[in-house]
Amino acid sequence: MTAEALMRARYSAYVLELGAFVLSSWHPDTRPASVEFSTDVAWHGLEVVRTERGGALDSMGAVEFRARFERGGAKLELHEFSTFERVDGHWMYRDGLDPDTLP
Repeated sequence: MTAEALMRARYSAYVLELGAFVLSSWHPDTRPASVEFSTDVAWHGLEVVRTERGGALDSMGAVEFRARFERGGAKLELHEFSTFERVDGHWMYRDGLDPDTLP
């Protein structure tokens, strides 16, 4: 698996509201105690903008993505630069940053 593949799996888990998977794929240093899903969100698609490292021989990786969704009749987009770290051989989501705030 690559960091990008994990990011795609996490997106699918959010769409399907699979909280256990979302939590289990979250880095233990940054993992929240729980996740909650909004009942008024409808996900409409994912676009991977770019990836940095995150392959078979890497220990760190990053994925910039745009996820389209609708909430309360408004069409919205989540744009994030997600960082990933390999822990015990498995990719884990570490955190997400706003790409517009990156140097």
